[in-house]
Amino acid sequence: MLLSVQRICTHALSHTKQQSMTTQEKDLQALHLLAPVSGKTMKLDSVPDPVFSEKLTGDGLAILAEGDEVLAPCDGEITLFFDTKHAFAITTPDGVQVLVHVGLDTIIMNGDGLTALKRSGEKVTAGTPIIKLDRPLLEKRNINMICPVLIVNYEKVREIQPIAAGESVTAGEDTVLQYAV
Repeated sequence: MLLSVQRICTHALSHTKQQSMTTQEKDLQALHLLAPVSGKTMKLDSVPDPVFSEKLTGDGLAILAEGDEVLAPCDGEITLFFDTKHAFAITTPDGVQVLVHVGLDTIIMNGDGLTALKRSGEKVTAGTPIIKLDRPLLEKRNINMICPVLIVNYEKVREIQPIAAGESVTAGEDTVLQYAV
């Protein structure tokens, strides 16, 4: 009888542990960023700007943008939107700050070629259009369209797993980074 009770307890404990692990795995799956732009992924250390390649502003990845729209990579509130429209940050419900920098040289455009569709203080969901790009104007001005996607306060996260470099991604559809808090 005692052996049967031990088996039942052990089975119940292992079943609970399996459910708990599944929940943890789901949590890691749920904490992800979608591609804010369509294009090819790059390792952050290959971005030709030390502010990003040396992770001075955060950790993540970059995407060489091919489309004309920049989307929210996650749910949250837009907590920073530069007047020049070259970058914005979203703070997720769990306090992670995600920065999307639209191109490397777009700041010199002083907002030309970039149309803000949202503004600071607005709540957004992953996939919401944030910026519309005037690709012909940006190309005419030879703007480098590498878009770093960063977790700024990466000390808040335990793990950051960007997708492999060289992958083609579609804005609002493909997960480009997973993280755990």
